[in-house]
Amino acid sequence: MHSINSSNIEITTFFLIGIPGLEHIHAWISVPICFMYLVAIFGNCTILFVIRTESSLHAPMYYFLSGLAVSDLGLSLSSLPTMLRIFVFNATGISPNACFAQEFFIHGFTDMESSVLLAMSFDHFLAIRHPLRYSSILTNARVAKMGLVFLIKSMLLVLPFPFTLKKLTYCRKSLLSHSYCLHQDVMKLACSDNTVNFFYGFFVALCMMSDSVFIVVSYIFILKTVMGIGSHKERLKALNTCVSHICAVLIFYVPIIALASTHRFGKHKSPVAMILIADIFLLVPPLMNPIVYCVKTRQIREKVWGKLCLK
Repeated sequence: MHSINSSNIEITTFFLIGIPGLEHIHAWISVPICFMYLVAIFGNCTILFVIRTESSLHAPMYYFLSGLAVSDLGLSLSSLPTMLRIFVFNATGISPNACFAQEFFIHGFTDMESSVLLAMSFDHFLAIRHPLRYSSILTNARVAKMGLVFLIKSMLLVLPFPFTLKKLTYCRKSLLSHSYCLHQDVMKLACSDNTVNFFYGFFVALCMMSDSVFIVVSYIFILKTVMGIGSHKERLKALNTCVSHICAVLIFYVPIIALASTHRFGKHKSPVAMILIADIFLLVPPLMNPIVYCVKTRQIREKVWGKLCLK
């Protein structure tokens, strides 16, 4: 277990953790986790299929929703294998390279979802502030370019993570504190200097948090525009178009902020609480986003019911 190789990694296996104290019922806990994953994958695949096959949904708003579904699928599929291994088979070991690859995809898709949520707030702002110019500003070609930029930016931003982690030496501790690999969790196991990892991880976190700041600014302008509408009914109608997006933003950012704050500033943090927050961060947004958009967006709801022969 402690053999030195060319990558300067002395520990050849990291160990993930389930829920401390509840190891004897991990098999039962795996049932709702599997159910949530299946619903999340089915829901997001349904959203993608409906938008792909319905020409009436070929519009910027729904293209951004497709990007959100892709991000959610990426988060689910990146974490699904290790979580199922832990809770179903009690197999907690993971090789360093597999761990580094997993944290790259988890952080990459997390940043991509953050970027898509920012783009969706800009989309709502344009639709409310400039309804007549909306279609000429947000053309399909521009939306496609934005999506490509988001993908490239998200992957490049977290690309250094696996390489900087691989250069560290791991020689004493091998137990991670979550059911999957996170950058801030892995780098704490190093017995060599991890200053570069700390500051670059902080930079990535700031980039992601800047998205949330711009989302808040977008909604300040949206509220300012809506308050200028004379009719109370029209104000409510305009605000109602933003409800789904506001729910998606809260579902996504609240667990991230709670997890990051606990990691950075928690002096007497509960391991169980941290694990639950971390699991919520990966399980709840992919599960809830399709449900929220199906419930609150009439066009999506009608098309989904139509595809499922439930008219």
